[in-house]
Amino acid sequence: MATSDRVLRYLGSTKNIVGSALAIGGVVLHLFGVAGSLWPVVVAGLYGMGALLAPPDRVRLTISHAEVETRQLRADLDTLLGKVTANRFPADVVTKVEEMAGILRDILARAEALTSSPDQLHVVSQAIRDYLPTSLEAYANLPRSYALARRAERERSAHEELMSQLDLLESGLATVAEAVYKGDEQALRDQGRFLRDRFGGSTLDL
Repeated sequence: MATSDRVLRYLGSTKNIVGSALAIGGVVLHLFGVAGSLWPVVVAGLYGMGALLAPPDRVRLTISHAEVETRQLRADLDTLLGKVTANRFPADVVTKVEEMAGILRDILARAEALTSSPDQLHVVSQAIRDYLPTSLEAYANLPRSYALARRAERERSAHEELMSQLDLLESGLATVAEAVYKGDEQALRDQGRFLRDRFGGSTLDL
């Protein structure tokens, strides 16, 4: 397992990427008849030169505050999901919770953007640690037959009430997700403006 991990790390390393790029260049030279019959040696030599001269990947040992915050939230979310099983909840509840977990994971994957907005972080944290488990726990403590039955003609069953609460919570999380995604979109637009300013003119400007 350790050997395969090292291989995977190397495949994604700067040295392998640079070496592979030069090796591909060697293949292109062969296709144009430049490398001649010794093209395998040329390709191997170019790869070795690229791997040798490429700078090593930077070692990153520090863990940002954002990563610490979101890592524990992801762990808490996984713990909660492990308790939302088919023997405790109806299938539609399990499905809804899994959909919400997908939204939460997407948000938590953008740690820096999330922790830069305390309000959004608070909503996500409370959703995982309070809002969602509180609703699910209250429902799980009811007998299944009681939870599914209506109390009166116009009164919702406990199951319907839970689904309503989950819908409201999902809507709130979608709003947070949209705000986070807009930050990503703005970053993409900023990069586009930079590239147009830098490379939009003549190639002589490079």
